[in-house]
Amino acid sequence: MRAMQIVEFGKPLKLNTYDDPKPTGSEVLVKIVSSGVCHSDLHIWEGFFDIGGGQKLEMSARGMKLPFTLGHEIAGEVVAVGPDVKDVRPGSRYVVFPWIGCGTCAACQAGEELLCPTPRTLGTRRDGGYATHVIVPHSKYLVDPGNSPIDLACTYACSGLTAYSAIRKTETVKNRKRLLLVGAGGVGLAGLEVAKAIFDGEIVVADIDDSKLAVAKKHGAHHTVNPKAEGAVQKLVQQTGGGVDAAIDFVGAAASFRFAFDSIRRGGKVVIVGLFGGDAPFAPIAMPFKMAAIEGSYVGDLRELQELMKLVREGRVQALPYSTRPLEAAHDVLEELKAGKVVGRVVLTP
Repeated sequence: MRAMQIVEFGKPLKLNTYDDPKPTGSEVLVKIVSSGVCHSDLHIWEGFFDIGGGQKLEMSARGMKLPFTLGHEIAGEVVAVGPDVKDVRPGSRYVVFPWIGCGTCAACQAGEELLCPTPRTLGTRRDGGYATHVIVPHSKYLVDPGNSPIDLACTYACSGLTAYSAIRKTETVKNRKRLLLVGAGGVGLAGLEVAKAIFDGEIVVADIDDSKLAVAKKHGAHHTVNPKAEGAVQKLVQQTGGGVDAAIDFVGAAASFRFAFDSIRRGGKVVIVGLFGGDAPFAPIAMPFKMAAIEGSYVGDLRELQELMKLVREGRVQALPYSTRPLEAAHDVLEELKAGKVVGRVVLTP
């Protein structure tokens, strides 16, 4: 197998060659057909997440050993299975659910793998999709993509799933009629497509890049707004009669969070998804005055991916903008993502 790997944080990825892995027990070997490049891959490649106050969450402190293979948006073909696998056959194609827990802790036993303290996430804890092959611990993590193009299908494992789970979290807001999506990157544009499928209301998209706003408008956003425009928050609040009902921050930076919070109405909700990082000065008194809610959302669980893929198979979720590149271009794509040159999703095709 071939794999584009981190050999030194922040340095060019290296193409390494290994023997094809052999599945044991309940494991499944998937030959990767497509693997999306996510913004969180960029942070892992750089070696840290900015957690504010000048502090960093170092990948080395999490026990990440190099060389390491990024990539958690994976779709491919089963080529071999362990002796305990009875429900899938070689030749079948699937989307791989990568957010896998240890399988034995209380959280995993309760079906809350995202809360597992020692996860086995593909592409962040275990080698992932920037490769020709990947080992999946169990066949239950394989989800039917239906007739969705396999190059696109991988994106549902993170960008689609993350957006779906975040949008569902806004359903607790009463009389939810207006939804603000902050950030029109890969996950934000996936959020637009998912919102069109499951939210019966007005969708507003915000981004500081007017070209990305144009793409969002083309893909069905009812309104777009550039937060850098003079009086952007005030105009949005006025146009919506007091503010949007809920906002999803797909960026996760100080400025994006501030814009999202200031744009919601009293009794509204902000769901934070993005991992850009940094500090966000905030007055706690704003919470009771506004009677607002703030919730964090980290990707989604297996049940939610199954629900999302059912919508995809039914043709209710349209494709986000995406392009394909060869596996060997993985490092170039990360550099383009860092420079803000990527619209939608770039998918590696080993």
